[in-house]
Amino acid sequence: MAHILLLTPTGTGVGLTAVTTGLVRALETQGLKVKYFKPISPHDEDENTISMSTVEHYLSENRLNDLLEMILNRFHQQKEDADFIIVQGLITTNAYHFSMELNSQISKALGAHVIFVSAPGNKIPEHVSEEIELAARAYGGVTNKACLGCIINKVLAPTDQNGNTRLDLSDIISQEEIDTATKSYRKLRLFKKLPLIGIIPWQVSLFSPRVADVIDFIQADVTHAGEMKQRRISHITICARTVPNMLNVLKPNTLIITAADRSDIIIAASMAALKGIKLAALLLTGDYPIDDKVMAFCHQAITDSGLPVLTVKSNSFRTALLLQDLNMKVPQEDSRRIEEAMQFTADHIDTTWVDQFQQSDKMRLLSPPAFRYQLIEQAKSANKRIVLPEGNEPRTIAAASICAKKNIAQCVLLGNDTEIRQIAKNNDIDLPNSISIIDPENCIEKYIDPMVTLRQHKALTPVMATEQLQDNVVLGTMMLQTGDVDGLVSGAQHTTANTIRPALQLIKAADNAKLVSSLFFMCMPEQVLVFADCAVNPEPSAEELADIAIQTAQSAIAFGIEPRIAMISYSTKDSGQGSEVDKVRKATELVKKMRDDLLIDGPLQYDAALIQDVAKSKAPNSPVAGQATIFIFPDLNTGNTTYKAVQRSADVLAIGPMLQGLAKPVNDLSRGATVDDIVYTIAITAIQAK
Repeated sequence: MAHILLLTPTGTGVGLTAVTTGLVRALETQGLKVKYFKPISPHDEDENTISMSTVEHYLSENRLNDLLEMILNRFHQQKEDADFIIVQGLITTNAYHFSMELNSQISKALGAHVIFVSAPGNKIPEHVSEEIELAARAYGGVTNKACLGCIINKVLAPTDQNGNTRLDLSDIISQEEIDTATKSYRKLRLFKKLPLIGIIPWQVSLFSPRVADVIDFIQADVTHAGEMKQRRISHITICARTVPNMLNVLKPNTLIITAADRSDIIIAASMAALKGIKLAALLLTGDYPIDDKVMAFCHQAITDSGLPVLTVKSNSFRTALLLQDLNMKVPQEDSRRIEEAMQFTADHIDTTWVDQFQQSDKMRLLSPPAFRYQLIEQAKSANKRIVLPEGNEPRTIAAASICAKKNIAQCVLLGNDTEIRQIAKNNDIDLPNSISIIDPENCIEKYIDPMVTLRQHKALTPVMATEQLQDNVVLGTMMLQTGDVDGLVSGAQHTTANTIRPALQLIKAADNAKLVSSLFFMCMPEQVLVFADCAVNPEPSAEELADIAIQTAQSAIAFGIEPRIAMISYSTKDSGQGSEVDKVRKATELVKKMRDDLLIDGPLQYDAALIQDVAKSKAPNSPVAGQATIFIFPDLNTGNTTYKAVQRSADVLAIGPMLQGLAKPVNDLSRGATVDDIVYTIAITAIQAK
C-alpha cells in the first residue's frame, strides 16, 4: 500500500509546486515508485483536479463532506501501484482564507502524513519556526505522528519590504552564506520535535524568467525577437546615467531598461552585445520615437548577437515597478528550467527518513471521508436490491432518489404509488425510473403461504399471517426471506424493536453466528472506529461477548477497517476485580482461542484503549491499547450510553446500528436519521448482501 504525503504551505509564496515536484524527484532517485496528485487547481478542472470555483461553491453551501468525497473519488482513480503518493495541498493566498483548514481536512480524508513547506521571506529563523508551529496546530501539533517534517524553501531569497521575492536580484549567494543560514535553522528547538528534511537555498538561475515570459506581462512590443525564448533575466537595471557610469552594469542576463530616446545607451548595449556579453534584453520605455539612424547603425550588432529589443509606452520607473510583480512561477512550457528546479530541490532534500518512515508506518487509519467513499464504491459494485418499508417517509424517498442517481442500490419503496409521488413532488424530490414502488395491497397474498410455512411451529394461520403482513416491515422482511430483495432498511418511523423483531422471527441467525448483534461505525475526526454491541443484547454472557467480538472483527474487515479489538471494562488489566471484569477477561481469552489471528486485548478502560499516552502508563505492553479500532462493550447499557455520549458531545457521525449475525441483511435507522444517514445505511446493507 502506498504511503501518502501531503505537502502543505505555512504561508504565501513558499514555492509549493517546486518543492512538491522536487520531493517527487528526490524519492524517485531512491529507486521508489512515486505518484503525484494535485486535487485542487486555481483555474482548471478535469477528471483528476477540482477547480477553485467548484471548491468555493461547495464550501459556501456547507458541503465539505461532499467536496472531500469528490477529492477521494479523483484520488482513487489514480493507480496505487506506488511506494509514495505525493499530494500537493492548496496554495495559500489572501483570497483563499480557508486553504489551511481545507488542507487539514484533505490530509485527514486521505490518511496522509504532512510535510510543511515554508519560506522565510524577510522573517528571521525564529519567526519562521513560530509560523510552522502555528500551522501544525491544525494537524494536532508538531508532535502528532501525522506531522512528518518540514522543508524550508527560498532561503536567502531577495525580498521586498512585504517579504515577497523580487525579480531584481542580488549577486550569486556564496556557499558560506548558505551554510550559515542552514546552521541557524537546524539549531532551532522546533526541529528537535519536527524533523527538518530540507533546506533549499535561493538559486537565482532557477527563478530567472525568460525574456519571452515577461513580454505579455508588461505588454511589450517586440522590435527584435532575437533569443527571447532562451535568454533569462537575472538582474534588472534602469539606465538614466551617462555611458561611462553604466558600463559596470552591462553584464550577462541583465535587462537594460532605458528611455527610447537614449541613443547613447542603445549604442552602448549594442556594442556590449557585439563584444559577446549576453545581455538578457534591451527594453526601451516611453512613447518616444526611436532614432532610425541609430537603429540602422546598431542593426548588425543586434541581429548577429541575438539581443532581444522590446518597447513599452510606460516610463522606465513604472515599468520597473511593474516587473516587481512578475509571477516567479515557472511556466509549464519552460521544460529546461522545470527540470533544473526539480533536480536542485531534490539535491537539498534529506531522504534518510524514508526507510524509518516505511518501517514505522504500519498502522493506517481509515478516515471518515475515505470510509464514506469506500462505502459508496463497494455498494455500487454490489448492485443490490434494497427494500424500504417506510416508502412514504420524505427522508426515505429522498435517500432512495440519491441512491438511484449514484447507482448505490436498486431501491424498492413500499407504499401507495400516487401518495409517494405526491410526497416527492411536495418535497422537490426527483424520482428516477430505476426506483421501484410496490403497493403492499397488491403483493401481500404472495407471501402468506411462505410465512405460514416459516412460522408453523408457532401455529401461525393464513389469517394471522395476512394480518401481520399489513405491517410493511413484516412484508419487507418476507420479501427479503424469499429472495425478492437483497436487504432491508427501516427505522425512520419505527422503533428498533419493530425493525429487528420480524428479522429475528423470519430471517433468523446465520449458521456461523450464536446470536444477532449490532455495531455502529463512529466517524471520529481522525478515523472510523467500531462500537459493539450498542442496540440488541442487554446482558451478553462471556461466550456471547466473544461471539460479538468475532462478528464485529469480520464486519470491520469487510468494510476496510483493520481490526484491533479492545474489550472494554471499568478496569484495565488487573487493576480492578468483580464479576463484570471477569466476564470481559474470559471473553477475551475465548476469542484468542477461537481466532488467534485477531489482535485483541482486555479488559481495557475506554481511555486506555483509545489514547496512546494513557495506554503507555496503564497497558504498556498491549498490542491494542492506544490504537484500538473496535470497542466491544460489556453490556447494552454501557454500549448505548457511550456511543450516544460520543456522538452528541463530540458531534460525531454514527452510522448504524448495523445488524450482524443475521442470515440476510436487515438494518435499523435512528428515528432522527438524516437523508445522508439513510443513504449510508442503504450502502452498508448492499455491501452486507454482497
